Amino acid sequence: MPKARIAVVGAGMGGLAAAVALTRKGHEVLVHEQAPALTEVGAGMHLTPNGTRILERWGLGEGLGAHGVRPVAMEVREWAGGATLMRQPMGEQWLAEFGAPYYTIHRTDLHALLAGLLPPGTVRTGHRLKRFSDDGQAVRLEFADGTTEEADVLIGADGVHSAVRRTLHGPDTPVFSGQSAFRGLVARADVPGLPGDTLLVWAGPHARMLAYPVRGGAYLTFVGIVPGTEARLESWSALGDLDALAGAFNGWNTEVKSLVAAVRETRRWALYDREPLGRWARGPVTLLGDAAHPMLPHHGQGVSQAVEDAAVLAHFLDGLGAARPGSPAMRERIAGALHRYEAVRRPHTTAVQLGSRDGGSQRLRPAEGGKTGGDPMSSLVQDVSWIQRHDAEAGLARVAPGPPH
Repeated sequence: MPKARIAVVGAGMGGLAAAVALTRKGHEVLVHEQAPALTEVGAGMHLTPNGTRILERWGLGEGLGAHGVRPVAMEVREWAGGATLMRQPMGEQWLAEFGAPYYTIHRTDLHALLAGLLPPGTVRTGHRLKRFSDDGQAVRLEFADGTTEEADVLIGADGVHSAVRRTLHGPDTPVFSGQSAFRGLVARADVPGLPGDTLLVWAGPHARMLAYPVRGGAYLTFVGIVPGTEARLESWSALGDLDALAGAFNGWNTEVKSLVAAVRETRRWALYDREPLGRWARGPVTLLGDAAHPMLPHHGQGVSQAVEDAAVLAHFLDGLGAARPGSPAMRERIAGALHRYEAVRRPHTTAVQLGSRDGGSQRLRPAEGGKTGGDPMSSLVQDVSWIQRHDAEAGLARVAPGPPH
């Protein structure tokens, strides 16, 4: 059965996940990455059961177990005194509840695991997309180094500043949340009073500090979410100021202050998202991951949603039939497959994207008087349970065919 030539722009988590899912279906996939080397910038990340269940089907269960940490619990601690206010067991209880493990993992480790599933030569670095066009038979990609490529399908997995999305839909307007996040890594040996198996949240009146283990608990990833408009750069890699970090958490409890004092380098990321798109695809071109649905980090869903996208996209592109590549019949079937992918994924990711704006650890903000009122932990778990229970591949065979856009 003929398979499609598929070009993926962007070799971040979403781009590699797409390449893995599509090569598993036998397609010819090339990933074009503008960076000179295949690397991933960042610290730790959450890998929730809805993403983990798919990665395990791809054969990454052992690798995730070796490189990730399964937190035994999430604890909410009082910002000023440090007392434990609430504890939500995770670990085996989370596995039993949602059908797959919850991991905290270093971004570089997951990136390497995904890259390790790809055939040699799948990723081409130093390939910055300059423009693309569709001549009715193939998509032609032109790169900044003067090289060109033709493909039957183009997938824009090039992140929040996606050039593919901009070409399809024009410039967008970033929506600033009014917050930014300090983030980075701390060796747990430098903060021996903090556990290496627990997801910690200190919820203050105006700011929050999160810390969770990666690399077997040898390191803690920290994320300090603070209000203010002075930091407006939407960048994962922009350096943050250590004095500003210390000032934001001055007066907090001794655990948070010891964590901040152990930081040697921090990045500061202004928190933006975008309004959901009304459509993703045009002809044989579509979007995936942050390029399709950039969202705030409060549900910890950025990577897991991209993995879900990849699995669903690969499912529908597996049904192209015996049409000749480049033929009108193949083009029609590709457009139909991308339509069905979007019809399945866009309503779901829109709900997750919009829910991230006021969900997650934001619900743990103390009430008047300084205490965390009610039972916000139950509300937080309820917020994410429908997302983490979701199996993106379940029921796909029953999705009715639909016309292309």
